[in-house]
Amino acid sequence: MTETKSPPPTSRAADIKRFRSNLKDEIDGAALYRLLADAESEPHLKQLFEELAVSEDRHIALWEAKIREAGAPVPRFRTSLRVRVLGFIARRFGTRTVTPIVSRMELAAVTMYDGQPDAVAHRLPEDERSHARIFRQMSRDGRYTTDGVDIARIEGRHRGGTGNALRAAVLGVNDGLISSVSLVMGVAGANPGRSVVFLTGFAGLLAGSFSMALGEWLSVRSSAESFERQLRVEREELEAMPEEEEAELTLIYQAKGLSEPEARAAARRIVQNPETALDTLAREELGMSAGEVGNPWVAGGTSFFLFALGAILPVAPWLFAGGTVALVASAIAAGFGLVLAGAVTTLFTGRNVVFSSARMLFFGIAAAAVTFFIGKLIGVQAAAG
Repeated sequence: MTETKSPPPTSRAADIKRFRSNLKDEIDGAALYRLLADAESEPHLKQLFEELAVSEDRHIALWEAKIREAGAPVPRFRTSLRVRVLGFIARRFGTRTVTPIVSRMELAAVTMYDGQPDAVAHRLPEDERSHARIFRQMSRDGRYTTDGVDIARIEGRHRGGTGNALRAAVLGVNDGLISSVSLVMGVAGANPGRSVVFLTGFAGLLAGSFSMALGEWLSVRSSAESFERQLRVEREELEAMPEEEEAELTLIYQAKGLSEPEARAAARRIVQNPETALDTLAREELGMSAGEVGNPWVAGGTSFFLFALGAILPVAPWLFAGGTVALVASAIAAGFGLVLAGAVTTLFTGRNVVFSSARMLFFGIAAAAVTFFIGKLIGVQAAAG
């Protein structure tokens, strides 16, 4: 008969310490959800917070049992001051006020159980990810609605993004314009000659354009790779645990304002089609669908073109003239570009056209003037030396 060896005392002490730490976190979680439920006046969200609290109660029971199994007394933890303060704020100013903070807390807790086999065996990591996704959805929406699920969004029609694309385009042109006019004016201030100013400005145009293109390519490529990896995980979870994914969608739609029966019916209908379910889960949990993953080559090329478009304005006059004529022409071309960029920004800011254009022109002139006088000072010092 083989004798069963008990775990070493040091191992048991470490486990007890870990169990107690987990218990304290779960007690805080359950208390926070109940405080949010008490502060919430919207019935569907109140029910959702209460369900999340019940989920944390199950986690509490697990860690209490683990502590007892290890032969240690179960401690009586008080709710942390942070949770009590959040509950006070939610009660005084509404749950929406603390949702972004809770979302960050849940996101930080996503990986807390990944390296704990006893937690993984009871599917606690999945619960934590689900909670984080729910609060991320609440935080992203910025408001609670009872209008129901946006079917057009689920089906992938009427995709937005025009405003963001326009803003990115204006910023790209403006970056090229400001950096180029500052560089050209700084070099022109030292008066090294027309060819040097043009060569420097053109080299700056190419360097800035390639830098912007590479940065955008890496950013979009990294985002696409991350999305693809998360999508694979989501597909595996959908194939292995369709019931849990359906329950997760139900909670997400409850967070949007649907009643539980409505949310459950919508989630069940979506999960029946695996491809639709995967696309919907990607949208709701990752904030993107497979069809919206950007092309890094297009993004890089666009960034190159937009930066160069802005940067060429102050450089071009030096190709045809020099001295004061080129300096004035360069300033006028840059000023025209700045006014136009300021006017276009009013399409998504709603500000007055004159104000936006004047503000952009002022900052551009200020940057050009500073670099010009620095260049002139350096040129004088160099000539004197």
